[in-house]
Amino acid sequence: MRRHTIEPRPDWQRIVEAQGVIYPLTRYPDDSLRPYWDESAYYSFTLPEVEALEEVVEELHTMCLAAAEHIVAEDRFADLGITDRRLADAVADSWRRRDELPSIYGRFDLRYDGAGGPAKMLEYNADTPTSLVEAASAQWFWMEERFPGADQWNSLHERLVDAWKKQAALLPPGPLHFVHSELDELGEDLMTVAYLRETAEQAGLHTEALSVESIGWDDIAGRFVDDKLRFIRGCFKLYPWEWLATDEFGPHVLATLDNGGGTGTTCWIEPAWKMLLSNKALLAILWELYPGHPNLLPSYLDGPRELAANGPGYVSKPLLGREGDGVMIHGIHGPGESAPVRDERCCYQELSALPDFDGNRVVLGAWVVEDEAAGLSIRESSGLVTDEYARFVPHVIR
Repeated sequence: MRRHTIEPRPDWQRIVEAQGVIYPLTRYPDDSLRPYWDESAYYSFTLPEVEALEEVVEELHTMCLAAAEHIVAEDRFADLGITDRRLADAVADSWRRRDELPSIYGRFDLRYDGAGGPAKMLEYNADTPTSLVEAASAQWFWMEERFPGADQWNSLHERLVDAWKKQAALLPPGPLHFVHSELDELGEDLMTVAYLRETAEQAGLHTEALSVESIGWDDIAGRFVDDKLRFIRGCFKLYPWEWLATDEFGPHVLATLDNGGGTGTTCWIEPAWKMLLSNKALLAILWELYPGHPNLLPSYLDGPRELAANGPGYVSKPLLGREGDGVMIHGIHGPGESAPVRDERCCYQELSALPDFDGNRVVLGAWVVEDEAAGLSIRESSGLVTDEYARFVPHVIR
């Protein structure tokens, strides 16, 4: 794994916007605009390196599914902050009937530096992962233009289309609605949903676009309806389950949840069992089930334990945080000094500082489609936390 600098293409902003990345710039606190899509650099990998990372990702995915089974079997929902019994039962039922429910994708965030050490799992974004448009589309076209004949860890588009084809039989009749929130001001959620909708249509599915805010509730029929008052039988949502299940209409979501073939219900994609994998408590449960695994970092739910006094420090992560929100980095504490334990429910994970390439801190986003590794997103940040100011950088296989 190497980082290279390169001259951006002339008119690069217009090019990537035409390819769906309509959010190529990020506004910083000083009101300046800087590239989010950053093609002034790229990363290169060897093929054996990518093949090894694919094996790691698929093993981690299998371990996460085993952890989900453990959570349900041992009724450990409280560890995830799920204290509503009705919600816990719905998630458990969704897990038990997962073979009847469509599930498409997820993204692991990994710490990897290419220096010979193992990749380390930082978290699993299994419910509403983003950066898909730039990973599947824009960086592929960038490679074809800048490095004709090169290759890339990127079979995302083909695998997404195949996934919709394979899982079409699990979908209820009628159009599959694709929804995002109107609160998305940048257009990232809009374009991610539009891209996924395009892959579904290429698989032969009938789709409709809708905003979350336009979903209605028919009191008489007891059903969710779209803006044309049609029942919503199947719905892909780029809207986290913890919001969907707990907002004003949350009770209706649970009352009409299709966990496999029900009539008068709504089948949501991703399914409710993805709440088991998108919660940072998963990290601690994985470490409990697989202590010492080379691709995991020590992680705990009841406090930092030995991480506060030994080793490189630790990170506290809110169980449901996104884009680095609420993540805090803690250094080593001296003898007799107690480590702070936050009031907010957190997972405490050993600090494994992101690799530094000329002042750029890099994290790998490894995509899973169905149960297979399918592609790579790379994001860089200036600080230790990958946050909303991170930059997307393309890659090639040497």
